[in-house]
Amino acid sequence: MSLTKRIILAMVLGLLVGALLNWLGNAWLQANLVDGVFDTIGQIFVKSLKLLVVPLVFVSLVCGAGALGEQGRVGPMAGKTVGLYLITTAIAITLALFAGNLISPGDGMNLAVGSSEFVAKEPPPFKNVFIDIFPSNPVASMAEGSMLQIIVFALLFGVAVSHAGDSGKRTLAWFEDINEVIMKLVMMLMNIAPYGVFCLLAKLFAGLGISAIMDLAAYFFTVFGVLIFHGLVVYPMLLRSLGGLHPLIFLSKLRPLMMFAFSTSSSNASIPVTLRTAEERLGVDNRIASFTVPLGATINMDGTAIMQGVATAFIAQAYNIDIGFSGYLMVILTATMASIGTAGVPGVGLITLALVLEQAGLPVEGIALIIGVDRLLDMTRTVVNVTGDSMVTAVVAKSEGALDKNTFDAPVKPMLDQ
Repeated sequence: MSLTKRIILAMVLGLLVGALLNWLGNAWLQANLVDGVFDTIGQIFVKSLKLLVVPLVFVSLVCGAGALGEQGRVGPMAGKTVGLYLITTAIAITLALFAGNLISPGDGMNLAVGSSEFVAKEPPPFKNVFIDIFPSNPVASMAEGSMLQIIVFALLFGVAVSHAGDSGKRTLAWFEDINEVIMKLVMMLMNIAPYGVFCLLAKLFAGLGISAIMDLAAYFFTVFGVLIFHGLVVYPMLLRSLGGLHPLIFLSKLRPLMMFAFSTSSSNASIPVTLRTAEERLGVDNRIASFTVPLGATINMDGTAIMQGVATAFIAQAYNIDIGFSGYLMVILTATMASIGTAGVPGVGLITLALVLEQAGLPVEGIALIIGVDRLLDMTRTVVNVTGDSMVTAVVAKSEGALDKNTFDAPVKPMLDQ
């Protein structure tokens, strides 16, 4: 059985087993099987993936920047990439606000301010966030997993390599060899993916159960519907209009990546698979993918922006507060800029939502209403995020003449199905 089919089977079995354990409610099974075996295997799997992220991002970016540095294309490519990520985020939050006001999932709740309890983490000032993008100690940045700092250092190092003559060429060749070894390690870890996926989903649904969705069905399915629309309609339209590429071919080649992102709920943990998919299946040159994919995993928050848009409308309706048209425009601007400004902050989704609610004059404690189903929606948000990363990567690569059209158009090959 191919790896893709094994991952899908593991997802289905994990959901069913988790729901069954939740229904049984057996304390011994919960303590020993769910919190013991499933949690241990799931955490080891996710840590194994995160183990690869820092070396893979650094080495790939040095290789990419080293190749681009000689051509002087780092600046224009970075401008296109960041611009596209901001545009897709603005579209996402706009769609979410429209759907939230059209469907009105919070109508009829009639809550009073102070009826919910939630304490948001204090967001750092924007000035400090932007200053902290630039590392003072690159080794510490790698140890802490500060992705934006790693990206900045790798880009500077790669450009320096490209201008260092023969020494730079020898250094670049060494990094390219290391990159091949890391990618082989990625494929080795992919073989244990079904077991990790099963344990992650079984533990999740054993704790939450299917009933968690029903408690906030209107909110849940509004967010879910906008996520699906953005991933399957907006991205393909942008891919066709900006890159002239076939959307169905694109989506079919992303299927294994989508399954993987759904199960791990982590854009960062999915970086190795996203990179491999962009290069092997979409035909994107490594010098482009090595920049756009890690940057997208760090700042591309389309899925989170959709949650924030619907949540803002939902909370406003639940508390019977009308923020008006200007308030919603401010939400769009705040959420779009916050997607980059708070990219490196833990708990980024709830922190940016707290920022958005404060800017709109809505009670931050309203976040407590949606926390119960947020973990389930996070899986779909991650799928949308990695799809957006891949779409922007393909469009930028096409504009830079760094996309192999023959590879893109070729029938789906078993890159992750070996």
